[in-house]
Amino acid sequence: MSSVDVIIVGGGPAGLAAALCLSRACYKTAIFDSEIYRNAQASHMHMFPTWDHKDPKEYRAAAKAELLKRYPDFVNFVKHRVTLVKKTAEGAFQAVDETGAEWYGKKLILATGVKDILPNISGYDECWSKGIFHCLFCHGHEDRGQKSVGVLAIELMAQVPMITNGLIRNALQFSETVTVYTNSGEAVANTLSGMIVDLGDHVKIDNRHIVRFIKEPTGAAVTIEFDDGSKVTEGFLVHGPRNEMALEFAKDLNLEKMPSGGELKVTPPFNETTEPGCFAAGDCGSMGKIIVAGVAFGTFAATGIVKQLQGY
Repeated sequence: MSSVDVIIVGGGPAGLAAALCLSRACYKTAIFDSEIYRNAQASHMHMFPTWDHKDPKEYRAAAKAELLKRYPDFVNFVKHRVTLVKKTAEGAFQAVDETGAEWYGKKLILATGVKDILPNISGYDECWSKGIFHCLFCHGHEDRGQKSVGVLAIELMAQVPMITNGLIRNALQFSETVTVYTNSGEAVANTLSGMIVDLGDHVKIDNRHIVRFIKEPTGAAVTIEFDDGSKVTEGFLVHGPRNEMALEFAKDLNLEKMPSGGELKVTPPFNETTEPGCFAAGDCGSMGKIIVAGVAFGTFAATGIVKQLQGY
């Protein structure tokens, strides 16, 4: 059995930032890092000053090395998956890892991120992050200047046409024209038509049924194959899939989700969850699922914890 001031579940940018802040305040942490990351397939990270267009693995390694070098008395990295977290009768948090070891902390930070649930369409997985981009702030700049790109108005993006409308307008900054593919979604096509009327001939809508995506060997190009056998190649595709949180280990806590299901319900600015003393940092606690936001929210969560521990 080991005791620390704060248990941090997640060793990505949010968890690392929280550990740094807490170390600076002289609080001991146990950081559980399963080494499973949402951006594992990405070779570059963006919009992070001094780390723009660098490998996210290098950032995590550098942040961890910094913590171990400067704050060895305050950080403890645990390379095991957490299987259970619950609150004790005394109000502390108990975490059990996959080896059966028990850890106790006065406070808890969930920095577990989210998992993208990709559409069940042949070839989508192979194109994901290489030719299908979920965010044109994170991707797209290196592939700008296209004749045409595609936006997939399917699944979640069909349910929230306002977000799809934004992606269409984002995409026009990188391409002369945009084609919106609805995969037989005539209802969303009708809705979007009214939202993009001001874009004129720069945007068109294609309702054909998609059977396969093929990643082309050059650049970010993706070929879409339809059920009638026809094909079209786009410079890249844009689509935001549904997100899912992996919080089965925390089922004994009083954690409420937002209506979207993609993040926990939290109280800003420190993002305490509906379980007192438990804070959410990064993707699992914010709609702003980008690395720089994860660092900021990890720091805010740690600051909120310090305020509670010090009683002010």
